[in-house]
Amino acid sequence: MFKKGILLVLITITFVSCNEDDEQEGYIPTPLAFQGPAIFEQLLTSPIFPADNPQTVEGVSLGRKLFYDRKLSADNTLACAGCHAPNQGFSDQRQFSVGIDGIAGFRNSMPLVNLAYNTNKKFNWDGSASSLEEQILEPVINEIEMHNTWPNAVATLQAQSDYPLLFEQAFGTSNISKELVTKAIAQFLRTIVSGNSKFDKHLRGEATLTEAEANGLAVFLDENRGDCFHCHGSDSNPTWTDNDFHNNGLDEVFNDRGLGLVTGDPAQFGWFKSPSLRNLAYTAPYMHDGRFETLDEVINHYSEGLVFSETIDPLMKTVAQGGVQLTEEDKADLKAFLLSLSDPSLANNPDYQRPN
Repeated sequence: MFKKGILLVLITITFVSCNEDDEQEGYIPTPLAFQGPAIFEQLLTSPIFPADNPQTVEGVSLGRKLFYDRKLSADNTLACAGCHAPNQGFSDQRQFSVGIDGIAGFRNSMPLVNLAYNTNKKFNWDGSASSLEEQILEPVINEIEMHNTWPNAVATLQAQSDYPLLFEQAFGTSNISKELVTKAIAQFLRTIVSGNSKFDKHLRGEATLTEAEANGLAVFLDENRGDCFHCHGSDSNPTWTDNDFHNNGLDEVFNDRGLGLVTGDPAQFGWFKSPSLRNLAYTAPYMHDGRFETLDEVINHYSEGLVFSETIDPLMKTVAQGGVQLTEEDKADLKAFLLSLSDPSLANNPDYQRPN
Protein backbone atom coordinates (compact mmCIF):
# COMPACT_ATOMS: atom_id res chain seq x y z
CA MET A 1 0.00 0.00 0.00
CA PHE A 2 2.83 2.37 0.90
CA LYS A 3 4.67 1.56 -2.33
CA LYS A 4 1.55 2.15 -4.38
CA GLY A 5 1.15 5.54 -2.71
CA ILE A 6 4.70 6.52 -3.62
CA LEU A 7 4.14 5.39 -7.18
CA LEU A 8 0.95 7.43 -7.41
CA VAL A 9 2.76 10.54 -6.12
CA LEU A 10 5.62 10.03 -8.58
CA ILE A 11 3.20 9.65 -11.48
CA THR A 12 1.39 12.81 -10.39
CA ILE A 13 4.61 14.78 -10.10
CA THR A 14 5.77 13.54 -13.51
CA PHE A 15 2.45 14.49 -15.09
CA VAL A 16 2.56 17.99 -13.61
CA SER A 17 6.20 18.43 -14.62
CA CYS A 18 5.45 17.45 -18.22
CA ASN A 19 2.61 19.93 -18.35
CA GLU A 20 4.84 22.65 -16.97
CA ASP A 21 7.49 21.84 -19.58
CA ASP A 22 4.95 21.93 -22.40
CA GLU A 23 3.13 25.08 -21.29
CA GLN A 24 5.29 27.48 -19.31
CA GLU A 25 2.83 29.88 -17.74
CA GLY A 26 3.95 33.44 -18.03
CA TYR A 27 6.92 32.56 -20.21
CA ILE A 28 8.09 35.56 -22.23
CA PRO A 29 10.69 35.18 -25.00
CA THR A 30 13.13 38.00 -25.64
CA PRO A 31 11.43 40.93 -27.45
CA LEU A 32 13.16 41.90 -30.69
CA ALA A 33 13.18 45.58 -31.55
CA PHE A 34 12.52 46.27 -35.23
CA GLN A 35 14.62 48.97 -36.82
CA GLY A 36 13.86 49.69 -40.45
CA PRO A 37 15.98 51.90 -42.70
CA ALA A 38 15.87 55.56 -41.70
CA ILE A 39 14.09 56.56 -44.90
CA PHE A 40 11.36 54.01 -44.15
CA GLU A 41 10.96 55.36 -40.63
CA GLN A 42 10.59 58.90 -41.97
CA LEU A 43 8.16 58.25 -44.81
CA LEU A 44 6.13 55.16 -43.97
CA THR A 45 3.66 54.22 -41.30
CA SER A 46 4.94 51.81 -38.68
CA PRO A 47 5.50 48.22 -39.81
CA ILE A 48 2.70 45.79 -39.11
CA PHE A 49 3.17 43.19 -36.37
CA PRO A 50 0.14 41.17 -35.28
CA ALA A 51 -0.72 41.47 -31.59
CA ASP A 52 -0.72 37.68 -31.26
CA ASN A 53 2.67 37.25 -32.94
CA PRO A 54 5.15 39.85 -31.68
CA GLN A 55 8.74 39.76 -32.92
CA THR A 56 11.12 37.93 -30.57
CA VAL A 57 14.73 36.86 -30.80
CA GLU A 58 13.80 33.21 -30.31
CA GLY A 59 10.86 33.33 -32.72
CA VAL A 60 12.85 34.91 -35.55
CA SER A 61 15.71 32.46 -35.06
CA LEU A 62 13.30 29.54 -35.19
CA GLY A 63 11.53 30.96 -38.23
CA ARG A 64 14.81 31.36 -40.06
CA LYS A 65 15.68 27.71 -39.39
CA LEU A 66 12.26 26.57 -40.59
CA PHE A 67 12.45 28.74 -43.71
CA TYR A 68 15.53 26.80 -44.83
CA ASP A 69 14.40 23.37 -43.61
CA ARG A 70 13.34 20.87 -46.27
CA LYS A 71 11.54 18.78 -43.66
CA LEU A 72 8.42 20.83 -44.25
CA SER A 73 7.97 19.10 -47.61
CA ALA A 74 6.57 15.58 -47.94
CA ASP A 75 9.82 14.04 -49.18
CA ASN A 76 12.25 16.35 -47.32
CA THR A 77 13.59 17.88 -50.55
CA LEU A 78 12.09 21.38 -50.71
CA ALA A 79 12.30 24.31 -48.30
CA CYS A 80 10.66 27.73 -48.50
CA ALA A 81 14.05 29.04 -49.63
CA GLY A 82 13.92 26.67 -52.61
CA CYS A 83 11.50 29.08 -54.29
CA HIS A 84 12.58 32.25 -52.47
CA ALA A 85 16.37 32.50 -52.64
CA PRO A 86 18.26 35.42 -51.03
CA ASN A 87 20.50 35.90 -54.08
CA GLN A 88 17.39 36.16 -56.26
CA GLY A 89 15.71 38.87 -54.21
CA PHE A 90 13.96 36.14 -52.21
CA SER A 91 12.17 35.10 -55.38
CA ASP A 92 12.87 32.50 -58.08
CA GLN A 93 14.61 33.16 -61.41
CA ARG A 94 12.67 30.34 -63.01
CA GLN A 95 9.43 31.39 -64.67
CA PHE A 96 7.57 28.91 -62.48
CA SER A 97 8.90 27.20 -59.38
CA VAL A 98 8.94 23.41 -59.44
CA GLY A 99 7.51 21.35 -56.59
CA ILE A 100 8.65 18.05 -55.11
CA ASP A 101 6.88 16.01 -57.80
CA GLY A 102 8.57 17.86 -60.64
CA ILE A 103 5.41 19.83 -61.44
CA ALA A 104 5.74 23.53 -62.25
CA GLY A 105 3.37 26.10 -60.83
CA PHE A 106 1.51 28.70 -62.87
CA ARG A 107 2.66 31.95 -61.24
CA ASN A 108 6.09 33.44 -60.74
CA SER A 109 7.43 33.38 -57.19
CA MET A 110 6.84 36.72 -55.46
CA PRO A 111 9.79 38.38 -53.67
CA LEU A 112 9.62 38.17 -49.86
CA VAL A 113 11.02 41.60 -49.04
CA ASN A 114 9.65 44.47 -46.93
CA LEU A 115 6.56 42.44 -46.07
CA ALA A 116 6.24 44.14 -42.69
CA TYR A 117 5.22 47.25 -44.64
CA ASN A 118 2.38 45.58 -46.55
CA THR A 119 -0.27 48.06 -45.52
CA ASN A 120 -3.32 46.39 -47.06
CA LYS A 121 -2.56 43.02 -45.39
CA LYS A 122 -3.28 41.12 -48.61
CA PHE A 123 -0.70 38.60 -49.75
CA ASN A 124 -0.03 36.56 -52.91
CA TRP A 125 -0.49 37.79 -56.45
CA ASP A 126 -4.25 37.41 -56.05
CA GLY A 127 -4.67 38.62 -52.46
CA SER A 128 -5.89 35.21 -51.37
CA ALA A 129 -4.23 35.43 -47.93
CA SER A 130 -5.17 38.11 -45.42
CA SER A 131 -2.05 37.76 -43.29
CA LEU A 132 1.50 36.59 -43.70
CA GLU A 133 0.80 33.72 -41.32
CA GLU A 134 -2.12 32.62 -43.47
CA GLN A 135 -0.03 32.85 -46.62
CA ILE A 136 2.58 30.49 -45.15
CA LEU A 137 -0.02 27.78 -44.52
CA GLU A 138 -0.64 27.11 -48.21
CA PRO A 139 2.71 26.03 -49.78
CA VAL A 140 3.14 23.14 -47.35
CA ILE A 141 -0.10 21.48 -48.43
CA ASN A 142 -0.18 22.67 -52.04
CA GLU A 143 -0.15 19.63 -54.31
CA ILE A 144 2.28 21.20 -56.78
CA GLU A 145 4.59 22.68 -54.16
CA MET A 146 5.58 20.87 -50.95
CA HIS A 147 2.69 18.37 -51.32
CA ASN A 148 2.62 17.58 -47.62
CA THR A 149 -0.05 17.59 -44.92
CA TRP A 150 0.24 19.75 -41.84
CA PRO A 151 -0.19 16.80 -39.45
CA ASN A 152 2.70 15.04 -41.19
CA ALA A 153 4.88 18.16 -41.27
CA VAL A 154 4.25 18.82 -37.58
CA ALA A 155 4.93 15.19 -36.65
CA THR A 156 8.22 15.31 -38.58
CA LEU A 157 9.33 18.42 -36.71
CA GLN A 158 8.15 17.07 -33.37
CA ALA A 159 10.28 13.95 -33.87
CA GLN A 160 13.49 15.96 -34.33
CA SER A 161 15.84 16.31 -31.39
CA ASP A 162 16.12 20.10 -31.57
CA TYR A 163 12.74 21.50 -32.58
CA PRO A 164 10.70 20.86 -29.39
CA LEU A 165 13.19 22.86 -27.33
CA LEU A 166 13.35 25.64 -29.94
CA PHE A 167 9.55 25.96 -29.94
CA GLU A 168 9.56 25.98 -26.16
CA GLN A 169 12.08 28.83 -26.19
CA ALA A 170 10.13 30.77 -28.80
CA PHE A 171 6.54 30.16 -27.69
CA GLY A 172 6.67 28.58 -24.24
CA THR A 173 5.56 25.14 -25.41
CA SER A 174 7.30 22.12 -26.88
CA ASN A 175 4.05 21.01 -28.52
CA ILE A 176 4.52 22.00 -32.16
CA SER A 177 1.52 23.08 -34.23
CA LYS A 178 1.02 24.46 -37.73
CA GLU A 179 -0.02 27.78 -36.19
CA LEU A 180 3.28 28.12 -34.33
CA VAL A 181 5.27 27.05 -37.41
CA THR A 182 3.67 29.78 -39.50
CA LYS A 183 4.08 32.34 -36.72
CA ALA A 184 7.81 31.63 -36.49
CA ILE A 185 8.37 31.82 -40.25
CA ALA A 186 6.32 35.02 -40.43
CA GLN A 187 8.47 36.58 -37.72
CA PHE A 188 11.59 35.82 -39.74
CA LEU A 189 10.12 37.10 -43.00
CA ARG A 190 9.16 40.40 -41.39
CA THR A 191 12.82 41.02 -40.59
CA ILE A 192 13.80 40.87 -44.28
CA VAL A 193 14.13 44.51 -45.25
CA SER A 194 15.70 45.92 -48.39
CA GLY A 195 16.67 49.57 -48.16
CA ASN A 196 20.26 49.94 -49.26
CA SER A 197 20.11 50.42 -53.02
CA LYS A 198 22.04 53.06 -54.93
CA PHE A 199 18.88 55.16 -54.98
CA ASP A 200 18.58 54.84 -51.20
CA LYS A 201 22.17 55.99 -50.89
CA HIS A 202 21.33 58.90 -53.20
CA LEU A 203 18.50 59.91 -50.87
CA ARG A 204 20.92 59.71 -47.94
CA GLY A 205 23.45 61.89 -49.76
CA GLU A 206 25.91 59.01 -50.09
CA ALA A 207 25.72 58.53 -53.88
CA THR A 208 24.98 60.56 -56.99
CA LEU A 209 22.66 59.38 -59.74
CA THR A 210 24.03 59.28 -63.24
CA GLU A 211 22.43 61.52 -65.84
CA ALA A 212 20.62 58.49 -67.27
CA GLU A 213 19.32 57.41 -63.83
CA ALA A 214 18.13 60.94 -63.02
CA ASN A 215 16.33 61.23 -66.36
CA GLY A 216 14.90 57.76 -65.82
CA LEU A 217 13.36 58.93 -62.54
CA ALA A 218 11.86 61.90 -64.40
CA VAL A 219 10.41 59.51 -67.00
CA PHE A 220 9.03 57.32 -64.20
CA LEU A 221 7.24 60.27 -62.60
CA ASP A 222 6.06 61.96 -65.80
CA GLU A 223 2.38 61.23 -66.53
CA ASN A 224 3.05 61.85 -70.21
CA ARG A 225 6.00 59.46 -70.37
CA GLY A 226 6.48 56.54 -68.01
CA ASP A 227 3.59 57.33 -65.66
CA CYS A 228 4.73 54.49 -63.38
CA PHE A 229 4.30 56.08 -59.99
CA HIS A 230 0.56 55.58 -59.59
CA CYS A 231 1.03 51.84 -59.04
CA HIS A 232 4.60 51.75 -57.80
CA GLY A 233 5.01 54.89 -55.74
CA SER A 234 7.86 57.35 -55.78
CA ASP A 235 10.76 58.40 -53.59
CA SER A 236 8.14 59.25 -50.96
CA ASN A 237 7.19 55.56 -50.82
CA PRO A 238 10.40 53.55 -50.38
CA THR A 239 8.62 50.20 -50.76
CA TRP A 240 8.04 51.12 -54.43
CA THR A 241 4.60 49.52 -54.57
CA ASP A 242 1.10 50.65 -53.71
CA ASN A 243 0.37 47.11 -52.44
CA ASP A 244 -2.82 47.23 -54.49
CA PHE A 245 -4.27 45.25 -57.39
CA HIS A 246 -4.42 46.25 -61.04
CA ASN A 247 -5.09 44.94 -64.53
CA ASN A 248 -2.03 46.30 -66.31
CA GLY A 249 -3.02 45.41 -69.86
CA LEU A 250 -1.36 42.06 -70.31
CA ASP A 251 -4.26 40.09 -71.79
CA GLU A 252 -7.64 40.41 -73.45
CA VAL A 253 -8.83 37.03 -72.17
CA PHE A 254 -7.81 35.76 -68.73
CA ASN A 255 -6.58 32.22 -68.24
CA ASP A 256 -5.72 33.40 -64.72
CA ARG A 257 -8.36 35.68 -63.23
CA GLY A 258 -6.20 36.89 -60.34
CA LEU A 259 -8.04 38.81 -57.64
CA GLY A 260 -11.32 38.15 -59.45
CA LEU A 261 -10.85 34.42 -58.92
CA VAL A 262 -10.68 35.04 -55.16
CA THR A 263 -13.50 37.58 -54.87
CA GLY A 264 -15.74 36.20 -57.61
CA ASP A 265 -16.17 39.74 -58.95
CA PRO A 266 -15.92 39.81 -62.77
CA ALA A 267 -14.88 43.47 -62.57
CA GLN A 268 -11.64 42.26 -60.91
CA PHE A 269 -10.73 39.59 -63.46
CA GLY A 270 -7.07 39.96 -64.40
CA TRP A 271 -6.20 42.10 -61.39
CA PHE A 272 -2.86 41.26 -59.77
CA LYS A 273 -0.87 42.80 -56.99
CA SER A 274 1.70 45.43 -57.90
CA PRO A 275 5.08 43.97 -57.00
CA SER A 276 7.78 46.14 -55.52
CA LEU A 277 10.26 47.56 -58.03
CA ARG A 278 13.11 46.90 -55.65
CA ASN A 279 15.80 44.41 -56.66
CA LEU A 280 14.74 44.07 -60.29
CA ALA A 281 18.35 43.19 -61.09
CA TYR A 282 17.80 39.88 -59.29
CA THR A 283 14.11 39.03 -59.64
CA ALA A 284 13.62 38.29 -63.35
CA PRO A 285 11.46 37.02 -64.94
CA TYR A 286 8.70 39.56 -64.43
CA MET A 287 4.89 39.75 -64.11
CA HIS A 288 2.62 37.36 -62.25
CA ASP A 289 3.26 34.66 -64.84
CA GLY A 290 6.92 35.44 -65.47
CA ARG A 291 6.23 36.07 -69.15
CA PHE A 292 8.91 38.73 -69.56
CA GLU A 293 12.49 37.54 -69.22
CA THR A 294 14.05 41.00 -69.32
CA LEU A 295 13.37 44.47 -68.01
CA ASP A 296 13.48 45.72 -71.60
CA GLU A 297 10.43 43.57 -72.38
CA VAL A 298 8.58 45.02 -69.39
CA ILE A 299 9.30 48.58 -70.50
CA ASN A 300 8.28 47.75 -74.07
CA HIS A 301 4.98 46.39 -72.77
CA TYR A 302 4.06 49.68 -71.11
CA SER A 303 5.46 51.68 -74.01
CA GLU A 304 3.67 50.00 -76.91
CA GLY A 305 2.30 46.61 -75.82
CA LEU A 306 -0.80 47.37 -73.73
CA VAL A 307 -3.82 45.17 -74.49
CA PHE A 308 -7.36 46.39 -73.89
CA SER A 309 -9.81 44.34 -71.83
CA GLU A 310 -13.04 45.17 -70.01
CA THR A 311 -11.32 45.27 -66.62
CA ILE A 312 -8.17 47.17 -67.55
CA ASP A 313 -7.13 49.72 -64.96
CA PRO A 314 -8.05 53.32 -65.89
CA LEU A 315 -4.44 54.20 -65.12
CA MET A 316 -3.58 52.42 -68.38
CA LYS A 317 -5.07 55.45 -70.12
CA THR A 318 -2.86 55.17 -73.20
CA VAL A 319 -4.09 51.68 -74.08
CA ALA A 320 -5.79 52.99 -77.24
CA GLN A 321 -2.35 53.75 -78.67
CA GLY A 322 -0.78 50.62 -77.20
CA GLY A 323 1.09 52.41 -74.43
CA VAL A 324 2.97 55.57 -73.53
CA GLN A 325 5.20 55.39 -76.63
CA LEU A 326 8.58 56.08 -75.03
CA THR A 327 11.62 57.07 -77.05
CA GLU A 328 14.52 54.65 -77.08
CA GLU A 329 16.52 57.07 -74.96
CA ASP A 330 13.76 57.32 -72.37
CA LYS A 331 13.48 53.52 -72.30
CA ALA A 332 17.20 53.18 -71.62
CA ASP A 333 17.12 55.85 -68.95
CA LEU A 334 14.04 54.36 -67.27
CA LYS A 335 15.81 51.01 -67.13
CA ALA A 336 18.89 52.63 -65.59
CA PHE A 337 16.75 54.23 -62.88
CA LEU A 338 14.84 51.02 -62.14
CA LEU A 339 18.09 49.10 -61.72
CA SER A 340 19.28 51.73 -59.24
CA LEU A 341 16.57 50.40 -56.89
CA SER A 342 18.43 47.10 -56.52
CA ASP A 343 20.08 46.34 -53.19
CA PRO A 344 23.22 44.17 -53.55
CA SER A 345 23.60 43.85 -49.78
CA LEU A 346 20.37 41.85 -49.52
CA ALA A 347 21.86 38.60 -50.78
CA ASN A 348 24.80 38.77 -48.38
CA ASN A 349 23.08 39.94 -45.21
CA PRO A 350 24.18 37.34 -42.62
CA ASP A 351 20.87 37.66 -40.75
CA TYR A 352 19.02 36.27 -43.76
CA GLN A 353 21.27 33.35 -44.65
CA ARG A 354 20.78 29.67 -43.96
CA PRO A 355 21.70 29.05 -40.30
CA ASN A 356 24.63 26.79 -39.51
